Amino acid sequence: MRALILGGTFNPVHIGHLFIAEEVRTTLGYDEVLFIPAFLPVHKDTRPVLDAAHRLRMLALAVCGHPPFRVEDCEIRRGGPSYAIDTVEELAADGRFTGKPGLLIGDDLLPGFASWRDADRLARMVDLVVVHRSGVPEAATCFPHRVVENPVLGVSSSDIRRRIAEGRSIRFLVPDEVRLYIERNGLYA
Repeated sequence: MRALILGGTFNPVHIGHLFIAEEVRTTLGYDEVLFIPAFLPVHKDTRPVLDAAHRLRMLALAVCGHPPFRVEDCEIRRGGPSYAIDTVEELAADGRFTGKPGLLIGDDLLPGFASWRDADRLARMVDLVVVHRSGVPEAATCFPHRVVENPVLGVSSSDIRRRIAEGRSIRFLVPDEVRLYIERNGLYA
């Protein structure tokens, strides 16, 4: 099976994550998308990060009923900082995908890709797939990659957290099951 890896904090998961995963999966012909929540993100300052168990549960709710989407908890089980190279090596060793997986990143992360742990080796192990998130022109990089021409949805986890803290609605920004989970558990308020 051709797998596409989508890692992130998912604090919380939202429609932008789901839309872009499906857009890339269908455009590039991947069989499945592996959503991998970071235990401790190293490339974003996303403080405060909600407890991993809540983020994992929201992801499971968000992808339920769509078989091409699967949640992998390897970074959470591993603990500590989450590095893509460690995750790709672990998933490959466990046989969770066949062939070279796609690694989906936003164009906002491309300029700093060279600073990722073992970036050269990681770039050889995956097909780097870049999507538009920032709306700015593509940055130059020496790493081979493929750009998917996608619409940019104006939704972000930080905006959702801010809206919740302000008592505003997040309906239609996250799947209903995720919204209800957030409300039932009093998250981000």
